[in-house]
Amino acid sequence: EIDAFIELSKIDDVIIATFGDLLKVPGTKSSLQKERAEGREIRIVYSTFDAVEIARKNPDKKVIFLGIGFETTAPTIAASILSARDKNIDNYFVFSAHKLVPPALGTLMKNKNIRINGFILPGHVSVIIGTRAYLPFFERYKIPCAITGFEPADILQAILSLVRQIEDGNPKLENLYQRAVTFDGNEKAKKIMRDVFETVDTAWRGIGVISESGLKIRNKFASFDAENMFEFDLPETIEPKGCACGEILQGIKTPPECALYKKICTPINPVGPCMVSSEGTCAAYYRYNS
Repeated sequence: EIDAFIELSKIDDVIIATFGDLLKVPGTKSSLQKERAEGREIRIVYSTFDAVEIARKNPDKKVIFLGIGFETTAPTIAASILSARDKNIDNYFVFSAHKLVPPALGTLMKNKNIRINGFILPGHVSVIIGTRAYLPFFERYKIPCAITGFEPADILQAILSLVRQIEDGNPKLENLYQRAVTFDGNEKAKKIMRDVFETVDTAWRGIGVISESGLKIRNKFASFDAENMFEFDLPETIEPKGCACGEILQGIKTPPECALYKKICTPINPVGPCMVSSEGTCAAYYRYNS
C-alpha cells in the first residue's frame, strides 16, 4: 500500500491527505516523507473531516485521503465518505487499506512456529467492535484473552488475568476495560463501517494474505474509491533484505534479534514498519530497552 500511496502522490493535481505517522513508513524505493521533500503535495491532517474540508476548498484538485489503520479509524473514514457525498464534494477520494483484528488473531494461532499462551486484546479496537467480535475466535481456540486499556495499571491487570487463567487451566474472554468496552461495541460506528465497506482478503506486511481481514469500499461508493478512480503502476514489491518485521510482529523474534536493528534501522531511518511510530515494537525497544 505504501508504494501505491507514493504513486498516487505523483499524479498531477492530486493532494494527498494523511495522518502524520504514515509519512516515515518506507515503501520499496521511497516514503511519503521523501516524496513530500521532493515537492509532492502531501498534507498532514488530524481528522478525516480535515481532508474533506481541503477538498471543498480546492475544487480544482483531487484530494486522496490515505485510509489506513484498524477498526478504530475505519468508522470516521467511512463517515467522511458519507459527508462528502451529502455535501456533493466530488473531488474527495479514499484509499482504503484498513486491517481487521479478529482474523489476524486466528492466523497467529494457525502458525505452528508461534507459542502463544494468551492475548491482551486492544482496548481502542474493542470499544468499536465489542467483546462479541472475539467470540468466534475464542470459542474455536479456547485461549486466555483479556481486553484492556492502555494505562500501566490496565496492562498489569491484563497480565495478571492471563496468568491466573493459565494457572487455573480455565481460559476466558475477559473484559477488563468495562469503563469503555461493551459486549456489542459501538453499534452506530459498526453500521457506518458496514454501509461503506465490505470485507476482503488482504496482505499484511511481513505476514502474507489473511482471509477477510481487510476493508474495501463498496461499489455503491466507487466514485470515492481512489483505487477505482485512478490509474497507477506499482513497482515490484521487495521486502528489505534482513528486515525481521514480520517475525517481530508475530512474536517469533525480538527486535535485537533482527540484523538491522540499531545498525541500519533506527527511528531516524526506519527500514521496516516496526520502527516507524512510537507504538511500533522496535521503536519501543529502541527507546526503552537498555
